[in-house]
Amino acid sequence: MAEQLKNLLLDELQGLVNAETQLLKALPLMAKAAHEPKLREAFEKHLTQTEGHVERLKEAFELLDADAESKSCKAMTGIIAEGQERIEELQEEPELAADLGLIAAAQKAEHYEISAYGTVHYLARQIGEPQIARLLSQTLGEEQSADYLLTEISKPILQKASSESAKPARAKAQRA
Repeated sequence: MAEQLKNLLLDELQGLVNAETQLLKALPLMAKAAHEPKLREAFEKHLTQTEGHVERLKEAFELLDADAESKSCKAMTGIIAEGQERIEELQEEPELAADLGLIAAAQKAEHYEISAYGTVHYLARQIGEPQIARLLSQTLGEEQSADYLLTEISKPILQKASSESAKPARAKAQRA
């Protein structure tokens, strides 16, 4: 059973290498599409972190004495494709709505990664790979922090968008 669990861990790590590699291509596009400077900065910071995530994954493979092969991650492929569609759809929308759409797309990726890293972290611990578990725990923490930061960035944007959308309704009510 131990060999099967190690193989499961390797399989999941291979998918994460692919997911992170896809994000290395998507994050610059998201940063470019962002209007809010704090959002752009968050995407740029997470790009740097993502490079570190790939390095940690490579280190985990070395600790497992395995090649850092990549296996297609269809989940991230779909999340990124949906995010790209969102960027294209929101190009003609007000900046606030576009940024909120970007945040929603980014959080879908973060939530997938939080789930995936939580799984491999626990699996590594359970099969007696504490060094790998520590590496994965560090990445998990960064993914959770990125998700939290996106939520915090969205709050003032959402408040501003809500107040702007309420202005026409108030003006209409005052004319009536």
